[in-house]
Amino acid sequence: MSSIELTSSQKTILTALINLYREEEGAVKGETIAAEVDRNPGTIRNQMQSLKALQLVEGVPGPKGGYKPTANAYEALDVQQMDEPANVTLRYEGEIVEDANVDEIDLSSVHHPELCRAEIHIQGSVRRFSEGDSVTVGPTPLSKLVIEGTVDGKDDTSNVLILRIDDMRAPIEEPDH
Repeated sequence: MSSIELTSSQKTILTALINLYREEEGAVKGETIAAEVDRNPGTIRNQMQSLKALQLVEGVPGPKGGYKPTANAYEALDVQQMDEPANVTLRYEGEIVEDANVDEIDLSSVHHPELCRAEIHIQGSVRRFSEGDSVTVGPTPLSKLVIEGTVDGKDDTSNVLILRIDDMRAPIEEPDH
């Protein structure tokens, strides 16, 4: 997937949408997002059009309607920082794993949030991990995304952990007025 350059305003709105979508467990109204990021609902509607064009947001029609993030939205917030391997911490049962560094987080398989999986590529061995272990990845350098999950599988040869995502959150940046 090619890297999408988001404006800081789009990032803020997308991050708010992802967090609200998780809290509300359904489509999020433009007014709710506007209140969250302290912007005018009209501004949010305009931004949503561009985010829809980038296939990062889906509009949900009807009285319970609003917006919901697509799988690409999670990736777009995170895709930018994977160019250079920054130090992303990995915690295993709450303890920082000193000799392992997260190389890549692949959320491309997250088309169904209820089946949320993440592939975590690690520099270092994944042998110590076993299914059912709780793992926390992050915060990532740019979007400060933190993923908490349960090991669902692993690939020793390519040092990949498959996590069932229990929680995914990113802090909301203060809008620059």
